Amino acid sequence: MSTVGEAIQTGRSRARSPYMEWAKGHPKVAYNLAASGMPAYTLAQFVAAGWLKLEDLELSGSDGYGYPSLQQAIAEKAGVSPDRVVAISGGCSMANQLAMAAAFEPGDEVLIEQPTYELLVSTAQYLGARVRRFTRRFEDGFSLDPNEVAQAITPKTRLIVITNLHNPSSALADEAALGAVGEIAASVGARVLVDEIYLETHYSRPWRSSIHLGDRFIVTSSLTKAYGLSGLRCGWALASPELARAMWHINDLHGVNAAHPAEILSVIALNHLKEIGAPYQMRLDANRQIVNRWLDDRPELRVARPPLGTTLFPKLWGDNAEAFCNLLREQYEVGVVPGGFFEAPAHFRMFLGADTPTFTEALGRIGTALDRATRAALPEGERENAIG
Repeated sequence: MSTVGEAIQTGRSRARSPYMEWAKGHPKVAYNLAASGMPAYTLAQFVAAGWLKLEDLELSGSDGYGYPSLQQAIAEKAGVSPDRVVAISGGCSMANQLAMAAAFEPGDEVLIEQPTYELLVSTAQYLGARVRRFTRRFEDGFSLDPNEVAQAITPKTRLIVITNLHNPSSALADEAALGAVGEIAASVGARVLVDEIYLETHYSRPWRSSIHLGDRFIVTSSLTKAYGLSGLRCGWALASPELARAMWHINDLHGVNAAHPAEILSVIALNHLKEIGAPYQMRLDANRQIVNRWLDDRPELRVARPPLGTTLFPKLWGDNAEAFCNLLREQYEVGVVPGGFFEAPAHFRMFLGADTPTFTEALGRIGTALDRATRAALPEGERENAIG
């Protein structure tokens, strides 16, 4: 494909994800800010902390609907009863697919935020939804505006889909805004799906899942992004007991049982999230201070600066940042995600969770590339006086 936009247009007519194809297939670089989840937590760290012994692992476990210990651990974390928990071995992406499959029928209307994570739109279309969009505006810091939802919803809408923290910008939707969206959904008999995978980066700070706003809400999340535990593929959906049972039955079509060693390790992780998350929180807090100081000196970039999350979503001058993303990768060994994958081609997404020396070096290289691009955009007579 010649452009990101063309890849999305073509890919969404089929059961495929242009973003994931790019993420898995693009060339590796020395300074990768194209990630979104914290670096991997290792099995050796489990052992060194005294949390795990070999005899604790078993290859086979429950053949029912969910491993009881894992169901209980997630329920305690979320503050709900276990019958509202669907523990998914396919991570948050599978949780989103099961939630959508249970919440609407093929041909139903689904209202999804824009910009958003590409897989949410692709999954809804794969499941046969007629997708409508509501806007989260850059000018408003990508905040969730219930008025935008109210203007876009119709009597045919059966599901509203939101990310919180917003992917790609990391904007936080507060409980008042989410509650208002729930009331709008109720007016037409729709549900609200909130993907909370990045809300886990609250870490030790108090927060409450939107599942507590009522049975109209469905919540998905996982251990992947905030805790570096992608390899466990531990995701979950929270819903009313009736909808949770429907998701379990749909999951029978995808996987009869989860990999039991991963279930055991997930329970251990859930019991030690404070210890696992603390160094990641420190790294994100330190890097956020660094990038905020850096952004103060980069007038070429306009960006909302939320206090949480693993990503930022800067806007570059002009209409399309893809050429700049290619320049970073090819000549500066820096990877960022082109905003076209989020239907915002003037933007790019950058990761804040790299180790601090790597992150600092990457910012320096992005700055050099910005200086070069700025000079190139000036009239020829002005270039010699440009910065850099």
